Amino acid sequence: MQDMFNPTRLSAVVGGKEVIFEVGRLANQAGGAVWCQCGGTVVLVTVCSQSLEQDKGFFPLTVEYSEKMYAAGRIPGSFFRREIGRPSERETLVSRLIDRPLRPLFPKGLKEDVQVLASVISADQENEPDILAITAASAAVLISPLPFEGPVAGGRIGRINGQFVLNPTLAEMAQSDLNIVFAASQDALTMVEGEAIFIPEAVIIEALEWGRKEVQPLIEAQMRLRELVGKPKMEFTPHVDNEELIAQVTALAMDAGMEAAMRIPEKMERKDARKHIKDVVMEALKADARWAEDADALREAGEILGSIEKKVVRARILRDGIRIDGRDTKTVRPIQIQAGLLPRAHGSALFARGETKSLVVATLGSSTDEQRVDSLVGDITKRFMLHYNFPPFSVGEVKPVRVSRREIGHGALAEKSLRPILPAEGDFPFTLRVVAETLESNGSSSMAAVCGGCLSLMDAGVPISAPVAGVAMGLIKEGDAFIVLTDILGDEDALGDMDFKIAGTAEGVTGVQMDIKITGLTTEIMSRAMQQAREARLHILNEMASVLPESRRELSSYAPQHEEVVVNPDIIRLIIGPGGKNIKAITAATGASVDIDDSGRISIFAPTRASMERAREMVLYYDQRAEVGKNYTAKVRKILEIGAIVEILPNLEALVHVSQLDVNRVNQPGDVARLGEDMTVKVIEINGDRIRASRKAVLLEEQGHPWNPEDTARPPRSDRGDRGDRGDRRGGDRGGDRSGDRRRRERS
Repeated sequence: MQDMFNPTRLSAVVGGKEVIFEVGRLANQAGGAVWCQCGGTVVLVTVCSQSLEQDKGFFPLTVEYSEKMYAAGRIPGSFFRREIGRPSERETLVSRLIDRPLRPLFPKGLKEDVQVLASVISADQENEPDILAITAASAAVLISPLPFEGPVAGGRIGRINGQFVLNPTLAEMAQSDLNIVFAASQDALTMVEGEAIFIPEAVIIEALEWGRKEVQPLIEAQMRLRELVGKPKMEFTPHVDNEELIAQVTALAMDAGMEAAMRIPEKMERKDARKHIKDVVMEALKADARWAEDADALREAGEILGSIEKKVVRARILRDGIRIDGRDTKTVRPIQIQAGLLPRAHGSALFARGETKSLVVATLGSSTDEQRVDSLVGDITKRFMLHYNFPPFSVGEVKPVRVSRREIGHGALAEKSLRPILPAEGDFPFTLRVVAETLESNGSSSMAAVCGGCLSLMDAGVPISAPVAGVAMGLIKEGDAFIVLTDILGDEDALGDMDFKIAGTAEGVTGVQMDIKITGLTTEIMSRAMQQAREARLHILNEMASVLPESRRELSSYAPQHEEVVVNPDIIRLIIGPGGKNIKAITAATGASVDIDDSGRISIFAPTRASMERAREMVLYYDQRAEVGKNYTAKVRKILEIGAIVEILPNLEALVHVSQLDVNRVNQPGDVARLGEDMTVKVIEINGDRIRASRKAVLLEEQGHPWNPEDTARPPRSDRGDRGDRGDRRGGDRGGDRSGDRRRRERS
């Protein structure tokens, strides 16, 4: 028995960093388990399988990636203080990154329920765990008893100052204009997902080919690991086709009009025609004594029909260059666009390409609407979100309505494709949410979300830097011959060998995603796909520009209004008030949200212009400055021997000297000024932070005597008595009028 604390370890160096593989210390009862480490980041990946009791009609591979908060020394922010059962959006996206390159490498017909679990158990917040999880998952399956056509290795490509960087750190990624996650085999790329800041297609291709070569040490390390600790592979007998049944089904399908059915351009009509052919074939088989009682044969007949459809479509494309809907290989389907469709939405666009139609809506919000995400690197905020919905009616089906992994993945791709064109937060401080509602689908609905999303932002008045469009590319490959298809249909996706989505501006690429069903993709195929995609993208951008050439000059009248004001940082506490009393009152009275920065910069978001003005007025009420000669309704805060201290503005006090309390002589200030009561006063002098006010000047004005600053000027210091002024809290007049002392001397 192997010592569990003396595991098998080997390593490889990629991108100047050591990646360690370890087997034998953890999870030894799993079919395969691999510890993969880079720096202080560790991912544990396990694979288990069990035989299927019955054929499910598809390969039941489940991949779950999870990030344990203890990996980064953090406690989860959820109510339960534990990782909740539902995976986060990031966990879902990384699960897809692992699944997509692995799935095609399991042999067809494998009757095993396979589960791959990847857990981040240590995170140094420098080396990303997602790419380690891809490689470790491949290694775990490779050393397990499962048949597998791997290995593959994962990697991330960044570009800093024009130089490619493999597996950059989080700090390096902040300086990169490229972020592509990929998986590669020994000979070809198997998966691509990423974003870029207007990078030319040639640079993307160069980066992917460079990255594929750079990760080869990880491929070699996995092969060595297999030799050292690999388990014997389970017996697997590939499915043997029933040639007699295939011949029978083929003859029946062709007689029923399969060739004609697969030339019907309209999706639903074609679907009905295919269903009719299937019904004819199944009825004939059930009437044939050879197959009538053979449940396996009848079930297999459905798969054979799918194979026939695939052969018919692919043969026509390879032979004639003509596709299901009659297009050639490079033509984009007809495009129709309507902007501003929804009257009350902040921005909306209906984008239709062929039989794919997406209604995309943009909503503007304040900074309080930012999404806050609990992650290994701490709380993350997002000011731009794109959510993609794919209701079952979009394909004429009845299914439970829930957010699937596919919807999360498509939304993330569209989001990263549009992110580079958004204005900087300092220039446009709104939170942005885009929702893409797929209303009809026949291929490339995620790219319709990109196009419609861009148009909805423009319709909302968001000042984007340049329009973005996207298109999905397909592939038909037989031997060395291949044809790249532009703007694929849903059936071409299902019957083809590749789904390569590329989005960008006229300048360059902003988002890519590639899934393939064959063992790999060569540079030649990628180059062809990128070139055709660029031609299609420019065509789509022209169509978009014909409807909405630029962002609208003004925001929708229903969009929130925004304004920034700057106040004295010392009065921020007054605006907030005790326990947030004042700021809550402003919000309740106006419906506005007020974000206050310690520097004194205040950002106000309000639902209407009127509420904006009201909120601004209420905020600035606490930051007013006194003006000489202006009247104020003041509240008496303190009564002194020499006069009264009054609050003329929030946190701003002035001294009303006893000589300025009335037009007549006042013996005691309390005879005129009463604590807590209001009086109207005029500011007669501001000396630094000291303010003098006069009730007498107001009364004289009411009697028809205009105020003359000289009438209320303080007498020369030599004439002042020793009674003195006490001044106000923020200054006031500490010198005051001392004439009372002179009067006492005269009386003596």
